[in-house]
Amino acid sequence: MTTRRRSRTRPPGGTDGGPVWDAESIHALGVSTDLATAAQIFNLSLATAYRLVKRDAFPVPVIRAGAHYRVPVAPILTALGLTPTAPNRADGPPP
Repeated sequence: MTTRRRSRTRPPGGTDGGPVWDAESIHALGVSTDLATAAQIFNLSLATAYRLVKRDAFPVPVIRAGAHYRVPVAPILTALGLTPTAPNRADGPPP
């Protein structure tokens, strides 16, 4: 048996295999998202996200819908310093 311990740190550069959240991918979420996705965007564990929601300290407003939590996307974009309106598309305005 070896006495060497395996490192549990993330790979250098913060690439943990999760999605890269940029303005376009956050806009693509729609009007709201679930708490797990919002936690990923803010680089929080799900356990930390639930703890923050319980203390009313999550970075953006959270809506409780029955046993589920929904997080509006516009406040996420605002908290990240991005515009909450959808980016302009080359194909023109929607019909």
